[in-house]
Amino acid sequence: MSGSMRPIGYIAATQEWADAAPGRDWRQWWWQADDVSYIQFLGKDNIPFHTVSFPATLIGSGEPWKTADVIKGFHWLNYEGGKFSTSRKRGVFTDAAIAELPADLWRWWLIANAPESADTDFGVARFVADVNKDLADIFGNLANRIISFAHRAFHGRFPEGGVPDDAERQLAHDLEQRIAALHRHHTALEFRAAAAATRAIWDTTNAYLQHAAPWTAIKSDPARAAVITRTGLNLVALSATLAWSIVPHLAARVLGALGRSDTVPRWPNGPLLPLLDRGAGTPVARLGPLVEKITPERAGQLTARFGA
Repeated sequence: MSGSMRPIGYIAATQEWADAAPGRDWRQWWWQADDVSYIQFLGKDNIPFHTVSFPATLIGSGEPWKTADVIKGFHWLNYEGGKFSTSRKRGVFTDAAIAELPADLWRWWLIANAPESADTDFGVARFVADVNKDLADIFGNLANRIISFAHRAFHGRFPEGGVPDDAERQLAHDLEQRIAALHRHHTALEFRAAAAATRAIWDTTNAYLQHAAPWTAIKSDPARAAVITRTGLNLVALSATLAWSIVPHLAARVLGALGRSDTVPRWPNGPLLPLLDRGAGTPVARLGPLVEKITPERAGQLTARFGA
């Protein structure tokens, strides 16, 4: 039964899930389920059916079926100026994509370029440029730069000493505003805006480190360098936490290197400054390249395989 053509299959699938283990009840999700939040993600061709025909069928039954609370619609994702085609083997499909490159690279690009307001065209060259810039040059280099410095200057630990000053207080205030905006984008299911806000937080972190320059401060003011480095390491942990919902594997690697092992990292709440000044004495593991940049030769192989 096709879920897109016969959505009663959604209910049947939940029944199968419930039958597979004791203690599960499919009715908790579908029958008088007032405490369930039900969101559908749909291509634009399916929206009329799912917003009119099927809900009308459920309501017309006179039974207390759960209907969708939110429907998030998308335009088309095209491929190199044309449509994806399974019959012509034209396009990138999930099994082949995962075999070629880590899932987080695809997840990042698809979220950052989600076809929310118009059709989006996927191209290998564009994909490679975006992934190399955002994940390798910005996020990956950001993490490695401050971690490497902590190993050179502070024996591979979050350094002790020093007290945050106005620069850190202003940074915390700025980030609190950015994190609140990012949360609003996630809540509103604004995928592209969420990715852009995440990237902006990485940029803010990088700008702080560039300006504060602990590698320069260490020569004349070791205590100030310790504050900047401790703040920088916590900023990288924060950057990974906020990116976890989009790039969970990359984020987990960064958090693991910084001594954070939560399966699901906790979203920051409350004043941010204390979170940027914690962890003194905690060991920091070397990270190595977070994302291997896709070379022109590799890009050519991807283009050849996926039939552009």
